[in-house]
Amino acid sequence: MLANLTDFDLRLIRVFLAVVDARGLTAAQAALNVGQSTISTQLSSLETRLGFRLCERGRGGFRLTAKGERFAMSARRLLVAANSFCAEAANMDRQLVGELNLGLIGHTPFSQNARISDAIARFRQRDQAVRFNIQIRSPGELEEQVLNGKVDIAIGYFWHRVPSLDYTALFIERQYAYCGARHPLFERAGEAATIGAEEAAACEWAWRSYPLPEAQHSTHERNVTAIADNMEAVALLILSGHHLGYLPVHFAKPYVDGGLLRAVNPAALRYDVTFHMVTRRAPHAGDIQRAFIDDLRAVHLNEMAPEAAV
Repeated sequence: MLANLTDFDLRLIRVFLAVVDARGLTAAQAALNVGQSTISTQLSSLETRLGFRLCERGRGGFRLTAKGERFAMSARRLLVAANSFCAEAANMDRQLVGELNLGLIGHTPFSQNARISDAIARFRQRDQAVRFNIQIRSPGELEEQVLNGKVDIAIGYFWHRVPSLDYTALFIERQYAYCGARHPLFERAGEAATIGAEEAAACEWAWRSYPLPEAQHSTHERNVTAIADNMEAVALLILSGHHLGYLPVHFAKPYVDGGLLRAVNPAALRYDVTFHMVTRRAPHAGDIQRAFIDDLRAVHLNEMAPEAAV
């Protein structure tokens, strides 16, 4: 069994993972720039060091053993930890060293994505050596990942208020009710619309699978004949001409410009969504997280105004 980890062992582990990623010795030759026989010898050496077989290889093809699959996962964690250690050791004289995990919901307004980019730019001017990890998830998933520590800072629309999380308002996004070009209301829709709330409420609607408390009185539940868990799906339902539905103004704009969608009655059928920055409550925040929060707040000063059409 492998009792002591040496540089030679690390090289063998990297060879093994390269073969796993390439799904075979033949395909791994180009990545490793060595011949197949050399790779096979290196795998055998690693198996001898470990005391168990990692993979089946030969005319029958390449296949990991059960222990090989478990070892591959452990080996990846080892290399990530080793790389992080090397990065921290090389930047030990920096004030901020480590990782920052950001979580965003999809289709944030362009201007607000630019603000987040501005915050990253401000942060990069600090004395730091920080690796950013950014992922796109649903609001519920982001809250869960902030709670379990997988995400440090999340930005999105959150309808819950989890007691152990802090919610800081950043900006407001406006949403209108839209109809498609094939909908009976389309010709009367728009800025000068004569369509009242009661007439719109009697139509069929496409709704989100998650709560939208600001728009809950737009129609009766019996008229919600389609459910979707994302804006793209809601847009498809609206474009069909059979449903009304709410979309963020910035998201609907290309469809509006193309003559495919119209706001049903922008003055009457609209609501505003407040986007928040979500973090775990102190004392969980570290120096990196606090610094980036300061930069986010700096670029969002006086930005609490609706994102409406131009």
